[in-house]
This record gives sequence, structure tokens and C-alpha cells, in this order.
Amino acid sequence: MSEHLIDGDGDGEPSGYAAEVGARLRTVRRQKRLSLQAVEAASAHEFKASVLGAYERGERAISVPRLQRLARLYEVPVDQLLPENLGQGAAAPARGAAGSAARGSDKVRIDLTKLKDTTGPEAAALQRFLATIQVERQDFNGQVLTVRGDDMRVIGATLGLGQVEMIERLAELGLLFRP
Repeated sequence: MSEHLIDGDGDGEPSGYAAEVGARLRTVRRQKRLSLQAVEAASAHEFKASVLGAYERGERAISVPRLQRLARLYEVPVDQLLPENLGQGAAAPARGAAGSAARGSDKVRIDLTKLKDTTGPEAAALQRFLATIQVERQDFNGQVLTVRGDDMRVIGATLGLGQVEMIERLAELGLLFRP
């Protein structure tokens, strides 16, 4: 089993990089609101809860193919499971939403679970745009995404619609989140 332990500097301690990868794995899993046991079940027991926990603690190395399969299971780009500084030993800088605050009245909540089941060129374009926002914000809960009015203007412009028309189109498609 020792060949699976990450030995950062020969003293048996996990490497800083392994701890950073583990922290990313844990963050994304928690954003998805999944327990270790739920991941084990969803992966048909490929990712045992104890092994996934060891990955998250930085005690065990994860191979690239397994990391790719875990990314698919979490429905996130594989690079989002890796720290930004790629093994420089320091803690990864915080990734997140852009610094500007959105005005409350401009926010639109989009139901991502319904969007997944929506087909057509509009839905495909919207899925790509919202996936970019999710990566930028590090928001992978996969259920609801709140977007700013400026984002709605850009989305609308790509589809030949104004901001208000775009929101109306989302309502027509049943994609506005209703708690």
C-alpha cells in the first residue's frame, strides 16, 4: 500500500500538492452536496469512500485516468479538480466570482437541472455560457445558477435578444428557478 502514499519530502508526510488536490476534490464534492458514501454508490463502488477520503486528505495519489472519471462523475472540467499553482507547494489562491457586486434587481436564477433536459441550439449556447460562469466562480452545485443582468445582456445578444427578451425566453423554456 505504501506505493500509493504521497511522500512529499521523504518523511512520510503528504506533499503540499497532494493536499491541494485533495482540498479541491473535497470542495467540489461538497458543492455537489455529496457524501463520500454517495460518491461510492454513484460510481458503482469504483471510488470507495475510504479511498476518496484518503485522496481528499492528500494521503493517497490519484491517477490521471481516475481523476478524469471522478471529474465526469462530478460533472466538472478535470482542471477544476487541480490547484492553480500546479505543485509549487503554496496554498492555491482563491478562485471565485468576479469582484464586482451585482445589483439585486438584475439577478436571474436559472434552474440548471431543467436546462440539462432542454435541447436545441438555444439550450446548447446557454449551457456553454453558464458552464463558463460556473468555472469562473468555482460553483459546481449543478442545481441553480444566479447570473447578473450584464450576463443576461450578453446571453441575449448571442441569441439576438435584448436582456428583457432573454429573461422572457428563459421563462418560456421553464428555466427560471422557482423555489
